[in-house]
Amino acid sequence: MPLPVELIRQLTEEQIAFVKRTGLKAELLEPGHVRLCMPLAGNQNHIGSMYAGALFTLAEIPGGALFLTSFDAQRFYPIVKEMNLRFRRPATGDIRVEARLNVAEVMRLQKQVTEQGKAEYVLQLQLTDDSGEVVAESHGLYQLRAR
Repeated sequence: MPLPVELIRQLTEEQIAFVKRTGLKAELLEPGHVRLCMPLAGNQNHIGSMYAGALFTLAEIPGGALFLTSFDAQRFYPIVKEMNLRFRRPATGDIRVEARLNVAEVMRLQKQVTEQGKAEYVLQLQLTDDSGEVVAESHGLYQLRAR
């Protein structure tokens, strides 16, 4: 892992003031695998379910957390080029998301960035409640760039 796990946790949960206010927690931070949780408490909308902006945040942040667990931040940085979220059902409890990048994909991206200065990759994620029901699905287009 390019950075110590506690530093990655701090960067994921606290670096962005907006994210810190949501109470988002990094439950799992491993090379190529992250799991994050957004609490319902403090993130409700006018009908008591999770606010759409909180769900969007939960769908977007794994891209950065996955970057921190998988790549050398001194050599590379990520950007979000596109993000879409499809709401499936009201989120009435805490919501989790898992994201993965396998070793072969990490190696391919690093090689492409080294040769071309940038590389794109897609993260398709499912946001689930405590029972495993999918409350939203996201499609994120990310770009890894050389520093």
